[in-house]
Amino acid sequence: MTILLILLNALIFLIVEITGGSENGQHMLECGAVYAPLIFEQGQWYRMFTSMFLHFGAPHLINNMLVLFVLGQRLEPVVGKIKIYSDLYSWRSWRKSALFCFFDMQTEKYTLSAGASGAVFAVMGGMIYVIIRHRGKVSDLTIRQMLIMAAFSLYFGFASEGVDNIAHIGGLLCGFLTAVIFYHPRKIWKTVP
Repeated sequence: MTILLILLNALIFLIVEITGGSENGQHMLECGAVYAPLIFEQGQWYRMFTSMFLHFGAPHLINNMLVLFVLGQRLEPVVGKIKIYSDLYSWRSWRKSALFCFFDMQTEKYTLSAGASGAVFAVMGGMIYVIIRHRGKVSDLTIRQMLIMAAFSLYFGFASEGVDNIAHIGGLLCGFLTAVIFYHPRKIWKTVP
């Protein structure tokens, strides 16, 4: 599922590039990027879904897909292929988009938002909880490594211009809480000979 998501994001990126450019704000809006007034005033709720497959330029896409690849390949065998997409990637992206739109409407500083980073942060948040449940390690990732990765990712977001930090924080928290609610690993009972 992780590879499928990466390929889907790459394919959509290529289509957007060919049809008008991924760094053209008007074209990204036409392709389904998040813009709060269109969602709340015109009911274009689909944007909360379509925006997670749109990226502003190749570096934006590559960064998100690299993190998704690293985390998804480790998380997928533990929680299952369908759970990666339905519980962490897709549904959490809706919530991060809603959080972004809520803050946009409150500040009335409307901005265009797109990208899988909220969903990727949701996978990161889910991974943190899964590692906690597995006594501090899953595959070759430890809880310390995951917390450092999350901290650096958030730091770079705040240190950069034009980054949707609300989506990052919202994705991280939503992913963690989703894992708390839905991830219940089966206990393996050892039999005594």
